[in-house]
Amino acid sequence: ELRDLASKHPNLVLVKLDVANPSAITDAAKIVEGKLNGTGLNLLINNAGIYTPAASLETVDAEEMIMTYKTNAVGPMLMAQAFLPLLKKAARESTEKGLSCSKAAIVNISTIMGSIEKTPESYFKPVISYRCSKAALNMLTKCQALTYGEAGILCVALHPGWVKTDMGSQEADLTVDTSVRGLLSVLPTLSEKHSGTLLNWEGKAIPW
Repeated sequence: ELRDLASKHPNLVLVKLDVANPSAITDAAKIVEGKLNGTGLNLLINNAGIYTPAASLETVDAEEMIMTYKTNAVGPMLMAQAFLPLLKKAARESTEKGLSCSKAAIVNISTIMGSIEKTPESYFKPVISYRCSKAALNMLTKCQALTYGEAGILCVALHPGWVKTDMGSQEADLTVDTSVRGLLSVLPTLSEKHSGTLLNWEGKAIPW
């Protein structure tokens, strides 16, 4: 499906990437840098994630936890490190005031299931490895905001809702189209007041 889209839209460039592989991240950053022809990168969206429905406290093991963290928390951290020079370049060369996605931003796709305060509402699905890794991603987002904000880079975590995907299953609340349209409407509204926060697909704040 991606190749089909790329064939119809010449401005869409596909880059092979496995966020659980640090060398693949480095290679992808080099390819993107080449495609940008000397300009910076305005927006990095870390969307990759894995989810094991059966991961309860009774069944989850070390291997499952480590594998999930590698993709859901370590991957976004390494992605930000690799693309940071390009994001900083975009921020430096922007004439915009404050922080925004059109200037330079890191958007980590997180989940309400990474919210410690909201856990009792959804604990009928324990999914321990997913919850813990996404709580780590939320902390990473806060740390990125406090660090990279000084360079003019907005950092925010977004919850796309429970979406009808391979991961979310068909019992989910939202269609892909509804979720994506919501996220796309939120991105232009983000500013420095949102940096380091967790928001849902409608732009509403979710407590940590």
